[in-house]
Amino acid sequence: MPTVTLPDGSERRYDRPVTLRQVAEDIGPGLAKAAVAGRLDGRVLDLDHLIQEDGAVSIVTSRDAEGLEILRHSTAHLLAQAVKQLYPDAQVTIGPVIENGFYYDFAYQRAFSEQDLRAIEVRMEELARADIEVQREVWDRSEAMAFFRGIGEEYKARIIEEIPPAEVVSLYRQGDFIDLCRGPHVPRTGMLKAFKLTKVAGAYWRGDARNEMLQRIYGTAWPDRKALQHYLHALEEAQRRDHRRLAKIQDLFHLQEEAPGMVFWHPNGWRVYLLLQDYLRAKLDAHGYREVRTPELVDRSLWERSGHWQKFRADMFTTESEKRDYAVKPMNCPCHVQIFNQGLKSYRDLPLRLAEFGNCHRNEASGTLHGLMRVRNFVQDDAHIFCTEEQIQSEVAGFLDLAEAVYRDFGFDEVIVALSTRPEQRVGADALWDKAEQALDQALRARRLDWEVKPGEGAFYGPKIELSMKDSLGRVWQCGTMQVDFSMPQRLGAQYVAEDGARLVPVMLHRAIFGSFERFIGVLIEHYGGAWPVWLAPIQAVVLNITDRQGAYASGIEKRLAEHGFRAYGDLRNEKIGFKIREHTLQKVPYLLIVGERERESMTVAVRTREGEDLGSMPLKAFIERLSGEVAQLGRIVAED
Repeated sequence: MPTVTLPDGSERRYDRPVTLRQVAEDIGPGLAKAAVAGRLDGRVLDLDHLIQEDGAVSIVTSRDAEGLEILRHSTAHLLAQAVKQLYPDAQVTIGPVIENGFYYDFAYQRAFSEQDLRAIEVRMEELARADIEVQREVWDRSEAMAFFRGIGEEYKARIIEEIPPAEVVSLYRQGDFIDLCRGPHVPRTGMLKAFKLTKVAGAYWRGDARNEMLQRIYGTAWPDRKALQHYLHALEEAQRRDHRRLAKIQDLFHLQEEAPGMVFWHPNGWRVYLLLQDYLRAKLDAHGYREVRTPELVDRSLWERSGHWQKFRADMFTTESEKRDYAVKPMNCPCHVQIFNQGLKSYRDLPLRLAEFGNCHRNEASGTLHGLMRVRNFVQDDAHIFCTEEQIQSEVAGFLDLAEAVYRDFGFDEVIVALSTRPEQRVGADALWDKAEQALDQALRARRLDWEVKPGEGAFYGPKIELSMKDSLGRVWQCGTMQVDFSMPQRLGAQYVAEDGARLVPVMLHRAIFGSFERFIGVLIEHYGGAWPVWLAPIQAVVLNITDRQGAYASGIEKRLAEHGFRAYGDLRNEKIGFKIREHTLQKVPYLLIVGERERESMTVAVRTREGEDLGSMPLKAFIERLSGEVAQLGRIVAED
């Protein structure tokens, strides 16, 4: 008879097998009502799972991470049931949980409309209120395939064919709907109280562009209406801050079909880009980096020796000339080793820090491209440090100091640290991986940082530290990385002369802070909501005349600001002043300098902020002092939107 050990260490003995639901009821009616599943010896299972042997048990509610995932996956099934009731000819395929929600892919002869989504959501609410019991069933594989083919669900039959023979085929039934799923699920549809369908998009079966196109309905689900409304508000704010939308308003960049995933920078956007490049170049110079430049087109043989050809061939753009195969570089590291290899290096030359704003190309699938966040052509703020094993700790510490200082300058005060360890497909001996992972672990411990371990998510040539930042909406963006690599310098013949005269292979540290300029700029646009801190604003001030009589005076102010190194221009158009103020406020120019007859006569400017605050009239010298002070603050004070 089973003995159940609860999280507080207490034990409950039963004289017969019991379900996880019965254990929850035994603990208390409140917990039983909130329970969505149970955990038995670490495995999350349906509440109806029968406990027949001793084990550690805890009850999972929708407030737990696993419980919320179950809630969302169960809502995906609710979506599929509603679609099948409304559109019986639609075939259901797969419906997993994703960040903040779920989706389900359907094969249907016509495109789902916004009106369809509203109807589906209404039916989902009806099914939830019906509080239908959800039951798990185990079927024979051949019977399950025959069943789904018999009801016209060919995709489900295909999925069953791919299930390993030793794996159980489980189905979940709720009312008139039955679906293939591993589970677990909520016990009743009445527990699904807060959900919203968000959009419909195209998606290829199994994510392969060679397969048929399906329709993907996205949704979100939360434990209660309050949490749902909070998320939907954040979603609206994220849409308002979408970098692609703000780029049009501020004339920063555009993308077009003739160059998919490649950015056309406009003058305003390129100004931001150059400001970031100049800023980071100064930081790197101060930290002992030496800037280099390497070719963008390199013979295939180098990529084969480095291991990239075997790993990334599908993501590389290639060409041929004079019977030689070339690849456009997807990363800079093999080229930096070639610079290291020019001339014999001594231990006295180490550490050698080589930095490059390297122009790279990767053949990302067209369906994954997303503004600046996912592109095919990007520039990495890349650097590689060649050092001895003894220098790893100090170099990692120096990188962390630099990265944290850079992030603070942009207003990111919360940095999340993770250690990604060896993936299944990798190069190099396990002993080298042990050494590399220990080195990063020791570096993080020495700084007494909190971090999480991400098993199997390291690069194919080495483990890495990942640095992520939280933006003003609480979203997490992974940008910085530090990777320890014992393999690539050895594969590419890098050596240095040690103090005892021996020839040794240097350790290669791959590191980036922004990650890529394109993505980092996209993150900044959304983080600031387009309200750039003054030092980064492509236009820091605009001078507005009220009538033509102040045109010459306004032009003089523009010229004086430019002489002091500020980015300003005069809007001398023959438009009403209210129209011009509104236009530049929408563009979120930090300062509007309005000049009328009174300002012209008193040699002052009337200063207005993009937030609408009227700072009154002041001499231009006073405004320049104010502007200089804000520029010196960089982004450490985030602009209010």
